[in-house]
Amino acid sequence: MEFSFNYHSLASIIQAAETEGCPISQLVLRQQAVQMEKSEEEVYQQMAKNYQVMAACIEPGSRKNLRSTSGLTGGSAYRMRQRAESGQSLTGSLLSGALYRALAVSELNAAMGRIVAAPTAGSCGILPAAILTMEKEKGCSEKDCVMSLFTASAVGMVIAENASLAGAEGGCQAECGSAAAMAAAAITELAGGTPKMAGHAAAIALKNILGLVCDPVAGLVEIPCIKRNASGVAGAFVAAEMALSGIESAIPVDEVIWAMKKVGDAMSSTLKETAEGGLAATPTGKRLHDQVFNSPHSPAAP
Repeated sequence: MEFSFNYHSLASIIQAAETEGCPISQLVLRQQAVQMEKSEEEVYQQMAKNYQVMAACIEPGSRKNLRSTSGLTGGSAYRMRQRAESGQSLTGSLLSGALYRALAVSELNAAMGRIVAAPTAGSCGILPAAILTMEKEKGCSEKDCVMSLFTASAVGMVIAENASLAGAEGGCQAECGSAAAMAAAAITELAGGTPKMAGHAAAIALKNILGLVCDPVAGLVEIPCIKRNASGVAGAFVAAEMALSGIESAIPVDEVIWAMKKVGDAMSSTLKETAEGGLAATPTGKRLHDQVFNSPHSPAAP
C-alpha cells in the first residue's frame, strides 16, 4: 500500500488523513503495520498494552503515603484526587481529574514505578492523564482511547524528526511541550475533531509552552517536573477546546515545531537539564540538593 505522507511534517499527515477521509490514528496504524511488517491487529494490541500500563499507574500513584526515592515528593496526587472527588473543585471533575492523574503518573515515576515514557519519563503524566480522563469523564471507548495514542505518536514522531524530545537538548518545552501537543491532538480526535483541528490543537499547546526551561532541582525528575505535568495536561485541554471551537493557530504546527527547535538551540545550557540554572539554582533549590545528596541515607553520600 502506498502512503502519501511521512513523519517529516504534520501537514503531510493531516493532508493524507483528509484525502483518505479517516482519522489520523487510522492512517498511522495502517502505515506502522506495513513498516513493522505486522498485522494492524498486532500493532493495535501493542499500543493497547501501553494504554493498560498507563491506566495501571493511577491507583498506586494516588496513594497517600507514596514518596519518591529522594523523599522530596509524593502525596500530591492523593490530595488533588481528594479535592477532585469531593465535588468542590474549582474547575470541575474533568480538569481536576486530569490534574490528579497527571500527578499520579509523574509521582509513580519518581517513586521508581512502572510508567510509559510519553514521550519521556519527565513528561510521562500528560498524555495518560488526558486520554484516561476522556475515557472516564466523556465516555470514550477504550478502543478509541488506544487509537488516539497513534495520533499522539504521529505528533511526537514529527517533533522528534524536526526538533527534539529531550530536555537536555531543548529544555522542558521539548518534554512537557511535546507531550502537551501530543495530548491535545489525541483529545481533539477523541472529541470528534477533524485531522486539521488536531493539528491546530497541537500547535496551540506547543506555542503555550514555548521557551519552558528544564531546571530540575537536584537534577531529579521531581521538582518542578511533576507539577509541570499537571500544567501540561491542563494546557492540552485548553488547546483542544479552542481547536474544537474552530480557533486556528496563526502559525502552522510545523513552523511552531521549527520555532521550538530554534528556541532550544538558543537556550543556555544552564537551562537544559544541567540543574545549574532556573529553579535549581535558587537558595531553596540548592538546599534541597544538599538535603538529598548529603543525607546519610543517600546512595551518593560517602
